Amino acid sequence: MRSVTAVILGGGQGARLMPLTRDRAKPAVGFAGKYRIVDIAMSNCINSGLKRIFVLTQFLSASLHRHIMQTYQFDTFTDGFVDILAAEQTHQGADWFQGTADAVRATLKHITYYASDLILILAGDHLYRMDFQDLIRHHRGARADVTLCVYPVSCADAPRMGLLRVDESGEVKELLEKPRDAAARERFAAPESLFLSRGLTIEPGRYLASMGTYVFEPRVLTELLADTSHTDFGREVIPSALGRYRVVAWPFTDYWKDIGTIPAFFKANISLTSAHPPFSLYTPRWPLYTHPRSIPPSRVFHSEIRDCLIVEGSDITGATIANSIVGSRSVVGKGASLDQVVMLGADFYEGERLPGADPGPLRHLPPLGVGENCVIQRAILDKNVRIGNGVVIRSKPAAPDYQGEIYWVRDGITIIPKGAVIPPGTEI
Repeated sequence: MRSVTAVILGGGQGARLMPLTRDRAKPAVGFAGKYRIVDIAMSNCINSGLKRIFVLTQFLSASLHRHIMQTYQFDTFTDGFVDILAAEQTHQGADWFQGTADAVRATLKHITYYASDLILILAGDHLYRMDFQDLIRHHRGARADVTLCVYPVSCADAPRMGLLRVDESGEVKELLEKPRDAAARERFAAPESLFLSRGLTIEPGRYLASMGTYVFEPRVLTELLADTSHTDFGREVIPSALGRYRVVAWPFTDYWKDIGTIPAFFKANISLTSAHPPFSLYTPRWPLYTHPRSIPPSRVFHSEIRDCLIVEGSDITGATIANSIVGSRSVVGKGASLDQVVMLGADFYEGERLPGADPGPLRHLPPLGVGENCVIQRAILDKNVRIGNGVVIRSKPAAPDYQGEIYWVRDGITIIPKGAVIPPGTEI
């Protein structure tokens, strides 16, 4: 694995995750009240023995850069590194990244600066655990030029995915992005033989979808990216490789979700509060890494807590909280009731200000966190929000979408943007 270079794609504007991506890149969005989404891909790389990692960024990337630089630093006795490659103007071009493939093309001279046998390309907004050693072993054993990770998806999910057709040996013969025609999708049915070859089983009626995880021989990647009209791997680069190079599929059946939409993000977080979550935050010998915080244990007084995750540094007094995540440094006041709430916490405690900063503007605002006697249901509270006493936030799955200054509604989920202030007594 020392001869493999990993490239994590930082994503574009993240419109499907707005307003969580209003002030930050998609991989920098908080997850489970403690982590950031990018920590998933980074942890998979480190646990797989990959320590030569590039992260490609361009959109609202300051907080992502800060998190990566503060968190992922290898010791001086390894040749590993984590390097951030932001979009840059060069003599060859001054444009922003136009897509996943264009981002890799624009930074290829940096990615290939260190000699490597293989290049692994990953999405920065997926939730899964994968040992990339198995993937690399399969790629080498199949004598492949390109390997795609594939996943069996349901009929309902198929129209949102890039679907593949493979032959009996697992070589990819066709790839079609997001097919809407039901009849056209039938030829992309997931073959049981592909999964049985790895001792895996799948449910009937599944389709074979690309996970957006690729392994390339460096020479092949360079040749494929020579066509500058191809800006996206799934739509253009991979289809152009079929017939020219040996492109094979590597099947994966463990938990995997694209959490790049509000419903998927909300569901993935809330599912963590169940007794047996589909994705566990802890697995022996496969930890999730993030930036360590020197904050105290959580305090819970005179409260009823049921099926929740309470992250360190929180302060809960006289509240009732169910099926929710309470992020780091969260404050929940007396008489508050939270149900199905993803509370991403705060970056600082009330009163923590820079030396010499004027505290005046904060004097007339509600304190950080959730105030007293609030009722909040089916909502995402981004970091550093201030919710006054007596606020009521209720949302139904059928609620129409809405976009405002202090709250949004997406797919029946209310989102309070980062740093928003909800005046006391407000009803949403």
